[in-house]
Amino acid sequence: MRFQHQNILVIGGSSGIGLDLIRLLNNEGATIYAASRNRSAEWPAAVHYLEMDVMQGPESLSAFIPDELHGLVYCVGNINLKPFNRISALDLIDDFRLNVVGAALSIQQALKSLKNVSSASIVLMSSVAARTGMGFHSSIASSKAAVEGLTISLAAELSPNHIRVNAVAPSLTHTPLAGKLLNTPEKMEASAKRHPIGRFGEPKDISAAIAYLLSSDSSWITGQILTVDGGIGNLKTNF
Repeated sequence: MRFQHQNILVIGGSSGIGLDLIRLLNNEGATIYAASRNRSAEWPAAVHYLEMDVMQGPESLSAFIPDELHGLVYCVGNINLKPFNRISALDLIDDFRLNVVGAALSIQQALKSLKNVSSASIVLMSSVAARTGMGFHSSIASSKAAVEGLTISLAAELSPNHIRVNAVAPSLTHTPLAGKLLNTPEKMEASAKRHPIGRFGEPKDISAAIAYLLSSDSSWITGQILTVDGGIGNLKTNF
């Protein structure tokens, strides 16, 4: 099992991608520390839980996590889609606080424990929209682009400590967060057709990529954005 005797912190793992990731990590032997606003009834019994809202600050993390931490995944996110002329200053600030500030401050709280192991991995969540022009995505795409900048900068700064930092950039994935975008057969069919591979994402597509970046299988990968998007970001198949 890839994560036997490893401590992994998952922030925002109560549903969707985070929930699927926790199940995967548990099946592969990890000791899991989960911090989120709500506890999931679907978590394995062995999960250590901290009730935490990153918008209120992650300071409670430092007393919650163990002295040695092998991995950190920041799965908190949102889908804030609005026409540009309806985006408020508060929308922009909240998207940045949730996606960027929350990630940065959480890493700060966990940094000592990450440095206490010989090799650790941090995985953040971006979006295909950060690099692919999509209407109504200007606020969320801006904050996710900042996540990618944070990823690359931290990867450089933490490399002397043998801490790898990468991000996963999904396209639309079938999670509760995307419920309004996939809540009818017509919307599901339209979304599937937009992706060259012929379907929208499932949580397991993204959790598998995150687990890869956490594992020693990716021990020579850092400062990278792994796009998991069914081809929508780079491929044009309708001629």
